[in-house]
Amino acid sequence: MDLFFIVPVLALITMFAVIVFAIKSKYDVEAKRDDPNADKSALAADGPAKG
Repeated sequence: MDLFFIVPVLALITMFAVIVFAIKSKYDVEAKRDDPNADKSALAADGPAKG
């Protein structure tokens, strides 16, 4: 195998993995945002206050 074949293939595999991870993360965030029983962020206005 030539270097000019391996490098683009590895780059495409890496880009595909990043895209799949981003789509999964987006789905998880939207599912948690829609869940009324999910914990609120400490930075949210209606989140738990730590004083």
